[in-house]
Amino acid sequence: MGVSITLTDKEATLRQLLLDTADHIGAIEGYKKPTLRFTGGWVRDKLLGTTSHDIDIGIDSMTGFHFGTLMKQFLTQTDAQSKYQQNVLGGLAKIEANPEKSKHLETVTTKILGFEIDLVNLRKETYSEDSRNPVVEFGSPEEDALRRDATVNALFYNLSTSEVEDLTGRGLRDMKLKVIKTPLAPFQTFTDDPLRVLRHIRFASRLGYCIDPEDKSAMSDHRIKNALKAKISRERVGVEVNKTLKGPDPHMALSLIDSLNLYNAIFTDPTSLENDVLQTEHWSTAYNQLQEISIARKPQEKASSSLLTLANILIRDTEDLFLAWVLVCFIPWARVLPKPPPKPTTKKLPSPASIAAREGIKADNKLCRVIDDAGKSLADITVLKNSFAELQEASTSPLKRKLVRRDVQGQAIRSLGSHWRSSVMFALLAEVSEATVDETRQALLDRYAAWLTELQSLDLLDVDRLKPIVNGNLISKALGGGKGGPWMKKAMDIAMEWQLRNPDETDPAGGIEEVVSRKKELDIA
Repeated sequence: MGVSITLTDKEATLRQLLLDTADHIGAIEGYKKPTLRFTGGWVRDKLLGTTSHDIDIGIDSMTGFHFGTLMKQFLTQTDAQSKYQQNVLGGLAKIEANPEKSKHLETVTTKILGFEIDLVNLRKETYSEDSRNPVVEFGSPEEDALRRDATVNALFYNLSTSEVEDLTGRGLRDMKLKVIKTPLAPFQTFTDDPLRVLRHIRFASRLGYCIDPEDKSAMSDHRIKNALKAKISRERVGVEVNKTLKGPDPHMALSLIDSLNLYNAIFTDPTSLENDVLQTEHWSTAYNQLQEISIARKPQEKASSSLLTLANILIRDTEDLFLAWVLVCFIPWARVLPKPPPKPTTKKLPSPASIAAREGIKADNKLCRVIDDAGKSLADITVLKNSFAELQEASTSPLKRKLVRRDVQGQAIRSLGSHWRSSVMFALLAEVSEATVDETRQALLDRYAAWLTELQSLDLLDVDRLKPIVNGNLISKALGGGKGGPWMKKAMDIAMEWQLRNPDETDPAGGIEEVVSRKKELDIA
């Protein structure tokens, strides 16, 4: 007897609905009753004891759209309506064949009983040397299993027999051994679709599995790396990178990318005529440091006070953590200077790191802005942190330090924008990656932690969201009612500096008085 899976009540209902649909189809003249299977990730996850609401249903004798259409027809029958709840089947979203987006035959997505369902026919793929897009046609269950990226993702659950089918012959064994392995020869598998390299890394880091040595050897082959950079759309690369960095162990994933020398095939601009090659020999120091910070709050880690401070202030939630892992991917770009534009321009040039993110992994506008801000503020943050340390060492009066620094530090943080924590994390990791000895790295951590602790004591951690109590209309009226101009920004800065020095004030009068007293600094025409 083969391996079986225990279904939940909803999964059992879904199985029965699909089997009843198959019986309905088989009773139609000219149709063969299809054999149905749950395929891929759902089977793996069930065997691992985790739940999945995404289910791919493999069909052996028709397209997913054809099956979905007949299922909809079946559910209009009186017997089916009495057996299954009304509206059990959501709308059928047909996905047309589109090889450029790796959609080689039409499929259907729908929602049934709360599950996200893909209806797909079993298929085989044949690749040619001159195209990255395979010829796809109906295939047998064995051919469908063998075309998949890893044996642990090639397990099927046969709805008729209620048993797991391991048609590669080693999927169950590889799950037991915790190994990611291609069903067929790895070099050919990665040559056919180089994106499978990134999928190997994603699943290894997600499941905590190791990658088969023969697979790793093929993944690091220069021909595969060149194919990954040249043949695969960067949108597909970006999707895999995002899923990986949001997974349970991005540190493991970046370690694999680093050890396999894949950095320049992923995190560089493939459109660049200069064919940039980044030096990554110190990159591991950065992502190892981020890992230490990211797990510092776990009781078993017994982290230092500096690590705890950095974790508590810079990583407030999963969004901060994700941004930190994205940023550490571009640490090798931290000190790279922008290339001069072909023509003189007054526009600010994007940082090389943000260009690499936009072109290399097709990062969205928000991510590109965060990366761009971090790259451009690196030097300013370093100076800010160092100046605090020097001031701290020079002054023994806490009151004097507070009066001197709160407005300066507050304005500096405000100038970094709403993602100032991410920019500080980038600067910290960049400096750590450049430190040559552990003592220097620890001193950097201590300095950053001391600076952030001071910001916290001065109640400046949320200063980027502080609403000014003095507005432009009040300033204009106090200065004679003239129109605004370039001087207004300076006036608003003076008012904000006053507000930061007087955090308990709610009356704008004092701020207005400060602006008026420093009118000469405004150069009002």
